[in-house]
Amino acid sequence: MKMTFRFAFRCGHGAQINESRAAGAVLAGWLLVVCLLIGTTTVAAQQIRPPLHTSGHQILDAADHAVRLTSVNWYGFDEKEYVAGGLDHAPLETIIAQIRAIGVNSVRLPWANETLETNPVVADYAVKANPQFRGKRAMDVMDAVIAALGRADIMVILDNHVGRADWCCKDADGNGLWYSAAYPEPKWLSDWESIVRRYKNQPWVVGADLRNELRSGAQWGGDDPRLDWHAASERGGNAVLGANTKLLVMVESPEYSMDFSGFGKLPVTLRIANRVVYSPHAYAPPAGKAFQSYDELQQAYDARAGYLLRSEPGVPLWVGEFGTCQTLDCGDRGRWFRWLVRYLRENDLSWSYWPLNGTQSSGESRKYDALETFGLLTPDYQHIAAPEIVKMLQTIEGPRKSEPQLTRRPEKP
Repeated sequence: MKMTFRFAFRCGHGAQINESRAAGAVLAGWLLVVCLLIGTTTVAAQQIRPPLHTSGHQILDAADHAVRLTSVNWYGFDEKEYVAGGLDHAPLETIIAQIRAIGVNSVRLPWANETLETNPVVADYAVKANPQFRGKRAMDVMDAVIAALGRADIMVILDNHVGRADWCCKDADGNGLWYSAAYPEPKWLSDWESIVRRYKNQPWVVGADLRNELRSGAQWGGDDPRLDWHAASERGGNAVLGANTKLLVMVESPEYSMDFSGFGKLPVTLRIANRVVYSPHAYAPPAGKAFQSYDELQQAYDARAGYLLRSEPGVPLWVGEFGTCQTLDCGDRGRWFRWLVRYLRENDLSWSYWPLNGTQSSGESRKYDALETFGLLTPDYQHIAAPEIVKMLQTIEGPRKSEPQLTRRPEKP
């Protein structure tokens, strides 16, 4: 007697195998095994168990699996509206669905000391697509955003972007150091302790980026404590870990986080080991100073920070900001971006694209609701505005494979 089976097996994340006419149970069983293996591999490759810690040049999760932090910057809690951008255009869950579609596993969430300390009631216009936030204060909205990201298994890195809420960055904006007259260092430290305690029970908050793009005379070491970011970063990192021992501590550098040349000889040492991550930033050089080849870019970025990948003690690198025009049709900047993605791929680096936002927030040199020309999302926050960039980013979203090794050009004979 001839037997015919009909079955359909669904394999991880929607992939489906259908078989309408199988020769027998053996084939059905074989396909089931294959499907289960595929599903298991897919889930294992994508599942991350917080909290995170470091080991040498790697970031690891709670199961000691290597993690490549792949992130988007979602700004707004650091700006004049005091809330994440896009809540005026799309429901929160719709924006998070777009983050998932991009494929990243984390969000770098900039915040201002002003937002935390004053906690203003947010303007209705800034949350008009989310009526549940009408009349709410800024930190209530941040609570909701972080909770929603956590429900989606998206990790959050809290980024102390500025003291006074405004667009960043330039030397004379008053936000160039980790402190100012309005927000002195004791406030900076206590604000970090406050926001870390606020989210201590949210496991998907995994990191604290101590301060964005140090400038205005900031130094790595030196004799002037008012400018010594190395010493201040250790004070800040210990304050963070005093409030939550499980967080990663991201440390940027002077010169807009583009000069880590002193970190090899003067590393950051905190009271709790295996928590430090260094976070360089990268943007296209100004007009007239473009890299002329990939080798030239590689040499420059190795000197700025990449050399740390072969330095001991090992510390992971996470490129906390980089971005370019949405269409990549911007001459030298488009070419630079393609080369940078190659550099990230060859060195197996973690990264965070700037920005997710489809529109601008209010701030210095900015216009509320104007097009965000580097943004990954459309102005309605419901679609991808930069598909070619997203496609390139998705080529470097896979989990880390091993200890990174700097690519080297062959020696000349």
